[in-house]
Amino acid sequence: MGKPTDVFVISATLYLLPVKTRIPLKFGKETLTSVICARVKVQVSDKKGRIATGWGETPLSVQWVWPDNISFEARKNCLIEFCKIVAKSIVNSALKGHPLEIGYDFREQCLPNLLGEFNQNRQEKMPLLAGLLCCSPFDIAIHDAYGNLHGKPIYDTYTAEFLSRDLACFLTPAIDSSVSFQSKYPEQFLIPRRNILRVWHLVGGLDPIDKNDLTGDEPQDGYPVLLTDWIQRDGLKCLKIKLRGNDEDWDFERIVKVGEIAIKYGVEWLSADFNCTVLTVDYVNQILDKLRDEYPGIYKMLLYVEQPFPYDLEQHRIDVRNVAARKPIFLDESAHDWRMIMLGRSLGWNGVALKTCKTQTGAIFSACWAKAHGMALMVQDLTNPMLAQIPHVLLAAHLDTIMGVETNSMQFYPEASVCEAKVHPDIYKRQDGIINLSSIKGPGFGYRIDEIKRILPEPAIEIIV
Repeated sequence: MGKPTDVFVISATLYLLPVKTRIPLKFGKETLTSVICARVKVQVSDKKGRIATGWGETPLSVQWVWPDNISFEARKNCLIEFCKIVAKSIVNSALKGHPLEIGYDFREQCLPNLLGEFNQNRQEKMPLLAGLLCCSPFDIAIHDAYGNLHGKPIYDTYTAEFLSRDLACFLTPAIDSSVSFQSKYPEQFLIPRRNILRVWHLVGGLDPIDKNDLTGDEPQDGYPVLLTDWIQRDGLKCLKIKLRGNDEDWDFERIVKVGEIAIKYGVEWLSADFNCTVLTVDYVNQILDKLRDEYPGIYKMLLYVEQPFPYDLEQHRIDVRNVAARKPIFLDESAHDWRMIMLGRSLGWNGVALKTCKTQTGAIFSACWAKAHGMALMVQDLTNPMLAQIPHVLLAAHLDTIMGVETNSMQFYPEASVCEAKVHPDIYKRQDGIINLSSIKGPGFGYRIDEIKRILPEPAIEIIV
């Protein structure tokens, strides 16, 4: 089988770009103050010998992808080492096809073995989510290269014209549904690209809300510090509230405090992120019910709840139907792929928060499965700077999300994206509560990479077939 448009990878180069945060960002029990961004360049070839280059990038967010008591440095080094292993494997795999086909086959055929071998005889067992994170920049780069080779925006290739396999070859419907993926392709579950997206601002657990929260250690760099200043400067209408998940009083008071400021300054929507530390539905329900009874205005503003419960959905099979009856509840960290989304749906989850850091391929297939089964969609941020921001916002632009897109790199490391912002100024700043994607144009992901004058470090690894 196969098509003349099929490609295979002939080289992969990994660059490591360090970034420091201007303010700390708390993930569960850990705090992020710096991150390494994995930037990848790949080359693909078709059967005729035509060659094209593509780029991908993902922050190696250790604390989010691998919460553990193992030292940060040990986990970070594992992620970097595994990125190098993926680089070698993807070039030597000989996989051919459309990027969605290559990405799926690599995930199914190669990644389990790579992770198994990597974790053998190691004290630190790297989880699947971390493995997907390491695959992500390579996967994104292959999508970009494919679009560049064929002179098309990558989303225009998610069709029967370019794919040899329909969705039934990748996805299985839930047994209690009438869904069929036969003769269907991703384009049928996507929407025409939107250039204007409503943005969500992250209210971190350590962020100062008002002047009483200031310690005197805040950066004096010209960017806002207080939530009220962010709202006024960026015209924000949507706020995502990071909670602790293990301190009910603090979480309730935090929602109320942010909610009161939101009402005062014209914010329209809130969401609550419990940081995957909650162990019982009663914890969430008690907060929601108390909010409904005592602060009904704030309760109405709460658009959805983001994954309160632990990452491992198979181990923690918590029935969330009575939470979902109150507010939509979205899988995030547990949504490794469509199979986990299917399990989540069986437990009552009715929404999915997608991230490109689990691979572009995985995000597209997950979106198709979830939408076919009537689940709501959202696109969540991994604090994506530089090139990582572009596939991230494009995913949201092609999906009927519950409300816009979360984007917060401009809060935590705005200077990191200065080079990219010269070409795409309106996706690295938020004005009137929106970002504008109209500068993203051309084939692949529309990076306009030749116009971005960023000097890259020496490659961490370069693999050529």
